Order: sequence, then C-alpha cells, then structure tokens
Amino acid sequence: MKRHAIFLFLASLALLCATGAGLPMRAQEVPADYQEVLKLLGRAGDYKAGVLKVNVPRNDLDISVAGVATPTPFGFGGWVAMTKGNAGMDVMMGDLVLLQEEVNPVMSALLEHGLDVTALHNHFFWEQPRIFYMHIHGHGKAKDLAARVKPALDLIGHVVTVPAAPKTSPGGSAASLSAQDAAKIAAIVGHPGEQTGPVYKITVGRDDLSVKERGATISARMGLNTWAAFFGPAENAVVAGDVAMLESEVTPVLKALRSSGIEVVAIHHHMTGARPMVIFLHYWGKGPAEKLAAGFRAALDQTGKRPPKGKR
Repeated sequence: MKRHAIFLFLASLALLCATGAGLPMRAQEVPADYQEVLKLLGRAGDYKAGVLKVNVPRNDLDISVAGVATPTPFGFGGWVAMTKGNAGMDVMMGDLVLLQEEVNPVMSALLEHGLDVTALHNHFFWEQPRIFYMHIHGHGKAKDLAARVKPALDLIGHVVTVPAAPKTSPGGSAASLSAQDAAKIAAIVGHPGEQTGPVYKITVGRDDLSVKERGATISARMGLNTWAAFFGPAENAVVAGDVAMLESEVTPVLKALRSSGIEVVAIHHHMTGARPMVIFLHYWGKGPAEKLAAGFRAALDQTGKRPPKGKR
C-alpha cells in the first residue's frame, strides 16, 4: 500500500511538471530588467529558456507572395532577443522585417546608437510589397540596449513612402561622364578606373588579405575586390558597387556609406570555406559624381589597405 502511494505521488508530480512546462511563462516570471525592456519598448514579448524575445510583427502590412495573400506568421514576424552574457551584460540579436524604403533609415538609427547590422537580404521572390530582412546585434545592459534599439523600432511602419521617380535614361555624350569627370573621380578615390561605354568603374583588390580556399589563392580576379561603377551626368550621377570587408570592418563601412547618403542594399557572404571570413556589402547612391566618389572613398578608407592620403 505504501509503495502504491509513493508511485501515485511520483506520477502526479511528473504530470504536474510536464503540464507546467507546456504553459506560457507568466509576466511575473520575467526578470525585472527585462520587464523594464518591454515597458520601454512598448511591445509584447515572452521570456523562456533564459531569453527575452520581443515581437516586432508586420501586422500593418498586407503581403502577398506570387499572388497568394499570406498572414504575418508565414514569415513576416520580426523580433529582437536578449540573453545574459558575461559580467552581467546582455547580448542582443534580432531580425527586422522591413519595407524597401525603411531599410536605410532603420539602419542609420541602429548605427547612430552603437548597434551593429550583420546581414541584409530577402527571404522571398515575387512578394508585394518588397520585403527585406535586417539582422542586428548589440552588447550591453538590457535597459541600455532597449534604449538604443528603440529609435530604429519606432521607425518601422512610419517611414514615408517616396513615389517612384519617372524613368530617365541619360543619352548622348553630353549626359555621360566625361574623361575629365572620370579623372576627378579617380583622384578622389585614389585609384584609376576603366571606361566601358557610358560606365566608369573602379575596382580595388584586397591585396592586404591572404584568402585561401582548398589551397587556392582567392585574388581580386576571383572576386575578392571592392568596386564602384559610376554612370550618368556628373551633376546627377548614380553609383553602385560592392565592398569586401573583414568582420571588424563591416560597421565602420556601413557608417561611412550612410553618413554620405549612400544606400546599403545587401550584406552577405560570397564564399563559404574561405579564410579569413570576408563579408560583402552592396550599395547604391545618386547625386553629384564627386560627392558619390567621396562617399565611396570614405567607405574604402575603413578597409585594410588604403590609398595614400595625398591622392585624395
């Protein structure tokens, strides 16, 4: 009888634990500093397995993928998470779901408050409206991290949409960069370029790096390079390009481009298995050619091997 009673007690205890594990964590179980985070951000979240996860869903958007109307949980629920690290500091990571026009204002707000942007990419084809995903990172006290990320989160859903400009196609030699314009760009950047039709392109290898993959040397010709392509009249040109960066160079390069008014459109890898790890950033900008060249030079100056200052 006694053995049976003990068995029933243990079985009941196991059932109680299993039931409790399946229940959502109650608000009072959230640590005090994380409660302050939720209050400061003004958002809902939950605390499980030592992680506070703050929800940033895009319930404000009606999204379709290839003509199929899709609900927010299908892949449009952004988030920010925090967990404890060393010395009482928190590590913050997140994945923000952004409209095309929100990407760079949100990125600037993050960078201006000492946070890192670690990736920018898409998850879908044929979605309407266009959606991009931005991964973020931070380190510090929980409440401080919340205060630093809040300006970026507050922009989501509140960036004014700019109507698409009518298509223009510069025509004739008068509308293209002249040899003199190209020379000015090269002098600002500190590297010569090549003219291919109406496009002037400067390519800068990462000769300061020794990147290997399966014993092969990965050179500029293999894709380890930074470049900028200029097109259009000097007074209203466009630039597009790619920056090859070490991990430590990503945030300084982002800051340089954004402070120059140049938009970042992607951050990702081009190679797997290569060492050291190289991250690539794609950008686009519009404005006076010399200003765009100065913005590119500012980003280039954040990477390893820089042109002599005298060539600026």
